[in-house]
Amino acid sequence: MNKYLVIGNPIAHSLSPLLHNYWFKKYRFLDSIYEKKKVEKKDLKKIVERIKNDEVKGVNVTVPFKREIFNFIDTAPYEVQFTKSVNTLVKENDKVVGYNTDQQGFEISLEENDWDCKDKKILIIGAGGVTPSILSTFIKVDGAEKIYLSNRTRSKAEELKKLWDKALGIYQMKKDTIEVIDWEKKSELCDLIINTTSVGLTKDEKLNFDFSDYNNKKDVLFYDLIYNPKETNFLKDARIRGNRTMNGKMMFLWQAHLAFKMWTGVSPTIDEEVIKLLD
Repeated sequence: MNKYLVIGNPIAHSLSPLLHNYWFKKYRFLDSIYEKKKVEKKDLKKIVERIKNDEVKGVNVTVPFKREIFNFIDTAPYEVQFTKSVNTLVKENDKVVGYNTDQQGFEISLEENDWDCKDKKILIIGAGGVTPSILSTFIKVDGAEKIYLSNRTRSKAEELKKLWDKALGIYQMKKDTIEVIDWEKKSELCDLIINTTSVGLTKDEKLNFDFSDYNNKKDVLFYDLIYNPKETNFLKDARIRGNRTMNGKMMFLWQAHLAFKMWTGVSPTIDEEVIKLLD
């Protein structure tokens, strides 16, 4: 039996097994199974060794280990070496390679929602493992005009800003594109507000940012990368204010699509049946 895993902590919310096992069955990979596994930081090296030993064929990595796992893989494409953010592990030529399908999945999800980042102002809440991939979408020619970055531990956001400041010449962006602001401090009005944190995975969790200035701003998009639950308090409050809202379901589907293709060579269809599977 070919075993695939998604690892993280927490992991109970993950719908990756539901999706990948659906695709395994649909495309007749009857000797393959996908499971979720709650792990600790100390377990990451062993996970990579299991891939090397062919005990596990492929792994997805979720919060909070997308950056931690980078320390244990053998190699990665340039963009992953730069961001040190990994969400997919594949064995190639006896080496464990770390990829990241989050960035492309996120970008496709915005395109499908008819949202263009050019000349827009963006607030990103959180500076964890997925945030470098999100930034990759906006730090480019004809990209965002301004990006505000806020994290509970400010130093982590400052580290990300320094990382991208080094690459601004490559992306032809001006140096002050990214601005770090204090946690829960107001920025100027933005066109897109993204929650990249895990706040909202449980029912009573809530971000305490003051978004009262966004009342009846119908063109402002509030995007929560969380897809389960379907509507976090972050999105519920935005909907009540009259803002556009979007959860992480389509990003999740597209990043999974890309990982599945890496592992099997099959490009799975994302249709209404698959979308409803996650509801």
